[in-house]
Amino acid sequence: MKYQSQAVAKPYFAFAMLLFVGQIVFGLILGTQYIIGDFLFPEIPFNVARMVHTNLLIVWLLCGFMGATYYLVPEETQCELYSPKLAWILFWAYAIAGTLTIVGYLSVPYATLAEITYNNILPTMGREFLEQPTITKIGIVIVALGFLFNVGMTILRGRKTVINMVLITGLLGLAVFFLFSFYNPASLTLDKYFWWWVVHLWVEGVWELILGSILAFILIKTTGVDREVVEKWLYLIIAMALISGILGTGHHYFFIGAPEYWLWIGSVFSAVEPLPFFMMMVFAFSMIKQRRREHPNKAAVTWAAGCTIMAFLGAGVWGFLHTLAPVNYYTHGSQITAAHGHLAFFGAYVMIVLAIISYAWPQLQGRLSNSLQAQKVEIASIWVMCVSMLMITLLLTAAGIIQVMQQRMPADGIALGYMATQDLIVPIYWARLVAGIAFGGGVMLYLYSFVVASRTQADAPALPVSA
Repeated sequence: MKYQSQAVAKPYFAFAMLLFVGQIVFGLILGTQYIIGDFLFPEIPFNVARMVHTNLLIVWLLCGFMGATYYLVPEETQCELYSPKLAWILFWAYAIAGTLTIVGYLSVPYATLAEITYNNILPTMGREFLEQPTITKIGIVIVALGFLFNVGMTILRGRKTVINMVLITGLLGLAVFFLFSFYNPASLTLDKYFWWWVVHLWVEGVWELILGSILAFILIKTTGVDREVVEKWLYLIIAMALISGILGTGHHYFFIGAPEYWLWIGSVFSAVEPLPFFMMMVFAFSMIKQRRREHPNKAAVTWAAGCTIMAFLGAGVWGFLHTLAPVNYYTHGSQITAAHGHLAFFGAYVMIVLAIISYAWPQLQGRLSNSLQAQKVEIASIWVMCVSMLMITLLLTAAGIIQVMQQRMPADGIALGYMATQDLIVPIYWARLVAGIAFGGGVMLYLYSFVVASRTQADAPALPVSA
């Protein structure tokens, strides 16, 4: 690595991987509970398992974003991090708060957790994805402020690049929109209206800026393409992402009592949302085709290229499948939504975090890349995870179609009840569980590649001084 302060990314990456494994474990528990309702009951009820599964996803991705930022900002600014000590302090604060929150979910009833964390003083709990106790939310804000201060000061005193500017804009947006998690109005309609300002404007807005900047950084480093070319693509992609993403929020307002014009705004701009992901895919493959050098880290390049394909499929294609108001009327809240969510999160955000870890970790160990043996294992893990996630997505899509056809628009006019419909889907849930186990195997294979890397370190290319 060029700069000593980049080493602070290591604990963030390591903790992110630990939480990722935890997320997969609870995903498999959920998949089993869909089939065997009493599995691990009452120790881990379904609602608790789901809460832990989704919260771990958010927490580990944020941890990965912070690690990626601490790694790439010194290289982009060409100076050391403003305060590595502050980065370490914030890491431990984030790790301890996150761990205690998950332990709280699993140890006591949710109502008791709300009581012992004094949620009554500033009620913010009880909403999907924002279940964290108020005290945890406050801790997240403090960590975010410290993180933005550290990164912002580094950028101010160093080189200003488009990648840095896009990244810090995305990170600032992430922090600002999280503040709406503290707004919990009594009206359920009003609550849902602003709840999407956190959830949607994160994953279909500012997170896309973070994704784009990390992807651009990896492509510059691995292809040698001129920075100016990459920056022009990045500007175009983020402009499309923000225009379509912000107004595309309207597709969540179809049926909550919001004004009727959201049917048109939400439908039209949601139809545009696949475009930035398509542009991202074209961008990545164009840069790889125009590369000026062959970087030895083939695994990182594979992750980056695969990320754009899977993001386009998950966030673009599967998002568009059910985003138009006349279609969403029937599909809303079905397993089609779950299919889109799984593939979109994996393709866009999980894969880009794994890509930057794949690129950065060997360099943090003083190597340009892992050994060829380790990369073969890692690339195999990419294929296992991608194919498994595609299977999960296709199976959930099939389940959603059955839900719609049997429960919401039956051909004979006699709709089945929710549970009767679920009984029909059980065979698909079994297949989904098998695909989930395969995905977990891919995650283990990814982690094992780093074990192989440590054993074959002598075969890995050393990091040159100018790398």
